[in-house]
Amino acid sequence: MTILDPVDLTKRLLACNSVTPADGGAQAVLAEALTSIGFDVHRFSTGEAPDGPIENLFATRGKGGRHFAFAGHTDVVPPGTGWESDPFVPTVRGNLLYGRGAVDMKGAVAAFVAAASRGQPDNGTVSLIITGDEEGPATFGTKALIAWMAERGIRPDMILVGEPTSSARLGDTIKIGRRGSVNIWIEVPGVQGHAAYPHLASNPIPALAAVIGDLSALHLDSGTDWFQPSNLEVTDIATGNPAANVIPGSARARLNIRFNDLHTGADLVEQVREIVLARAPEAIVTARISGEAFLTAPGTLSGLVSDAIGDCTGLAPELSTSGGTSDARFLSRIAPTVEFGLVNATMHKLDEAVAIPDLLALTDIYAAIIRRALA
Repeated sequence: MTILDPVDLTKRLLACNSVTPADGGAQAVLAEALTSIGFDVHRFSTGEAPDGPIENLFATRGKGGRHFAFAGHTDVVPPGTGWESDPFVPTVRGNLLYGRGAVDMKGAVAAFVAAASRGQPDNGTVSLIITGDEEGPATFGTKALIAWMAERGIRPDMILVGEPTSSARLGDTIKIGRRGSVNIWIEVPGVQGHAAYPHLASNPIPALAAVIGDLSALHLDSGTDWFQPSNLEVTDIATGNPAANVIPGSARARLNIRFNDLHTGADLVEQVREIVLARAPEAIVTARISGEAFLTAPGTLSGLVSDAIGDCTGLAPELSTSGGTSDARFLSRIAPTVEFGLVNATMHKLDEAVAIPDLLALTDIYAAIIRRALA
């Protein structure tokens, strides 16, 4: 079997301009590598502009036994301006490999494929669940892959998402859960009018201010054994009013709630709606739930990942639920799911870079995880 070099494969993926929703050839590069080491590769495209079309890939090798899946994404966020080198021309300076997606998360995808190229136990199945829609709306990506798998009766026994979870050193943190996230928009209607004639108008701002005061005082919870307290943040207030002498016709606010597993997104939306309507009965409340909270309680999966990290690095990783959302929020519905990957110091930043020794070490860890998962 061909043994793949994770550094070379990372470079080839970095050379693909795959800013969401574009693929830039990244999944073709990945499919070629996977085919060369005996995987059956299935690719399909879903969705329409502006959020699509999205390229998705599912690859599998082996039959029967325990089924271990690696999940990740080949799309990246826009690079921005001010890079020292072209963000889509992989560049090595010292022991660092630079390029958009080096850490989040083309490096981890390459490391897993390279790890899989070293083989696997005969009685077991290894799969990759790879989307091009993690950094975007996540409408046509992992959810579509899960549906595709369900139609074919494919259900892994455990899943590892290769997000950059490490903090100070490779291997110091595993994510065993994530908080949920919901965005809520509030619009309080009023009647526009001259500021000198308030009796001829209806100013919506005092009502919205009272709503924001009530929401800011809301105590959602005190946290749990594994999650920090849920928090509600006001992220925008606007009237769209450019004139100093005009009472606006409406006032709007936007909220984001990051919540633990004591809540569901729908329950929080209803709680906010009740608070808003108590102050402003004619207000309009809309919401979008990005994902629910999930927790994979410490057990077999986190244990084998921790043991593999310990064998390769000597570290005992922290089990954490901190940070934002990831596609693990979808995958955790079908199988126990944890996240583990590279050091996250430069993700989404200018001059994103992965330390080459970390990339090689991550490949060793992923290879050890495959062996342990299928033992």
